[in-house]
Amino acid sequence: MIRPNDQTTNMTARDWVQILAQYREPSNWRSSFELGVSLIPFILLWVLAVWVSQFSYIGAFLISALNGLFLLRLFCIQHDCGHGSFLGNRNVSDWIGRALGVVTLTPYDVWRRTHSIHHSHAGDLDQRGIGDVMTLTVEEYHQRTPFGRFMYRAYRHPLVMFGLGPTYIFFLQNRVPLGRMQRESKYWVSAMGTNLAVAAILAAIVYVGGFAALFLVFLPTTLIAASIGVWLFYVQHQFETTHWDAAEDWKLHDAALHGSSHYDLPPILRWFTANIGIHHVHHLYSRIPFYRLTEVLRDHQDLVECSRMTLLQSLKCASLDLWDEKSRRLVSFAAARRA
Repeated sequence: MIRPNDQTTNMTARDWVQILAQYREPSNWRSSFELGVSLIPFILLWVLAVWVSQFSYIGAFLISALNGLFLLRLFCIQHDCGHGSFLGNRNVSDWIGRALGVVTLTPYDVWRRTHSIHHSHAGDLDQRGIGDVMTLTVEEYHQRTPFGRFMYRAYRHPLVMFGLGPTYIFFLQNRVPLGRMQRESKYWVSAMGTNLAVAAILAAIVYVGGFAALFLVFLPTTLIAASIGVWLFYVQHQFETTHWDAAEDWKLHDAALHGSSHYDLPPILRWFTANIGIHHVHHLYSRIPFYRLTEVLRDHQDLVECSRMTLLQSLKCASLDLWDEKSRRLVSFAAARRA
């Protein structure tokens, strides 16, 4: 009898796609359970934080900080809905995604389109700019004016990338469709419909809990989830041995496997992030439900070690800023200057 690991030693990225297809079917019962154990605690903690805000601002803030993790998990479930991997019925899955998009301040149809572009072009140097973290090559950086280099350094600074950036994305950028989507009405319907629903919820929050509920519950919950979410997205592709190629050399499956990390998190964080750290497998086959990604690693040890990094190792990624086409590494500004 051949075990799964015995047949995978010399697999190419394209070969993996056929193997991973067997994990694509979702369980409607399991998906409903995962939604319930994420949404119900989120609502209960919200109510608890609003009640506690009457007596303790610090207590309300701490509860909201914890609830940010449940909001993050709801975003990850919305992410699966966007890939059609959450439920067998795509229409129901889309409406769950749209409802969660109100909670996460993310217009579902707009985000689904930009994220689809990200999956279709991740690692392609000639198709940067939509649904990804802006990354310059060393040569492109040096060709910029001093002001252009300053702006790029500011953009890549951790305080901007993981502090101001998430605030801008979720509170401003998500309010209107950008780029080519501006010309299509369905994306305006998605954005404006989400905006109206969010405005109604915010009005209800202030009416019931006052401005304390807005500033001590809504904002901390949302911003903590947004910052962690941006960090996760960052380290999933912005690591030293990531994969970039010019269009003529770019291959979809190679970029998916080698340009996405296996962010090996502690079990509790893996749960709150809905296994999104198993990102190389997700990019190779995005129709796999998040709760089945662990099955893939259990059956195929080769994929466990592929582009693997721990929580501690990932901290180094915050200092990597430029793609060096010669060494095929993501490098820091200092390393690029020395080179």
